[in-house]
Formats: sequence, C-alpha cells, structure tokens
Amino acid sequence: CRAMGELFDKITSLFAEFGPYMVFLRLMAAALMGGLIGSERGRHGRPAGLRTHMLICIGAAMTSLTSVYLSEMGATSDIARISAQVISGIGFLGAGTIMVRNSSVITGLTTAAGMWATAAIGIAAGYGFYWGAIFATLICIISVTMLGKAERKQKSMKSTYIETSDINKTQEIVDIIQSFGEELITYDIIPAKSGSNGNVGIMCAFKNEKCHKVLREEVGAMESTVMVVCDVNV
Repeated sequence: CRAMGELFDKITSLFAEFGPYMVFLRLMAAALMGGLIGSERGRHGRPAGLRTHMLICIGAAMTSLTSVYLSEMGATSDIARISAQVISGIGFLGAGTIMVRNSSVITGLTTAAGMWATAAIGIAAGYGFYWGAIFATLICIISVTMLGKAERKQKSMKSTYIETSDINKTQEIVDIIQSFGEELITYDIIPAKSGSNGNVGIMCAFKNEKCHKVLREEVGAMESTVMVVCDVNV
C-alpha cells in the first residue's frame, strides 16, 4: 500500500508541475470537453461541429498555457491579456455561423454562443481550473439538448417541403406561402431533394398546423408539383 501511495504521489506530481505531462493533460481535457459540445452541434447539422469546437477549445487552452509558461519564465507584464483576446476574437468566428433568412429570421445564434462558451472552457482548462471547465461543459450540453427540446416543443414549429418541376411556378407557390401572413415563420428556396435536374425545392415553417394542410391542398393540386411533405419537425 505504501508503494502504491508513493507511485500515485509521483504520478500526480508529474501532472501538477509545469511540464510536458501537465501540458498534455490540459490540452487533452480541452479537446474532450470541446468535442462533447461540438458533437451535439454536429448531430444537428450545424456548420460548426465536432472538429471546430475541439480546435477552438484546444486553441483557447493553448493561450492559457502560454501565459503560464511566460509566468514560469519570469515575465512581469500582464500575461493574462493573451487569453483575454480569445474572448473577443472568437466573436468574429462565431459571426460566420449567424445567418439572416428572408430578412426576418436569424439562425445560428446558439452555435455562435456555444463556440464562445467553448473558448471560455478551453481557457479554464488551460489554467488548470478543471472543475469549472467540467461543470460548464455539462451545463452547456444540458442547455442545448434538454432545453432545446423543450423550446421546440413549446413553439410547435413544423415544416413543409414542396418540390416543383416547373421553375416558373416557384413565385406562385411563394405567393401562396406568404399569404398566411403572421402564421408564416420562415421559408427558403433550396435545391431539390429528389436530385432531379430542373426541379426546385421550397422549405417553409408555420406556427399553425392548419397551414400545412391548406398548403398541401392548394399546392398539391398543381400539375407541376412533384411532392408536398408536411409535418416535418425542424
């Protein structure tokens, strides 16, 4: 038992002192926690997924480790300023995930906020504040999973996919969609899901489920309509 205790103390001392073992442990911890948050975003098809969040967390942790290294080298300036720049700098990267659709609906804010939080977690891991980083990671994952489901259920938002073989009918279909007024949440003209050349796809979402039924009847009656798939969760 004494030998095991001495071995354990020796191992923990290796990770406690600034050196290759401690650097490796903190970078791996940052990669793991960033990956956990990124995997959830990736499952929902967001532009910033597993790899992006891992790189953000590792990079942020590296700035903290660089600050610690400069402190060990005897630097007297404000070494924490290096990590502070990550918090403001990550905003430019997060802005790339935010999109405005139809000049009214903004998407990507959750992903951008997650990237910002991931950077903060990486900084904490780099400084060795493991408990703070772990708790923050768990809270982030709970926020974007459980609370996300509750939010979507509360909104009761469903989408309808329409595909037409006549591009000239696209505007007519859009006019029908816009006629629902306040019930319309968003609509997008997208590539045809069937992959057929010349076909056009339209994805739209409404607050009221009755809108989907009316849309299916009106648009489905058109000869050029290839398919109308309603009640798809978004």
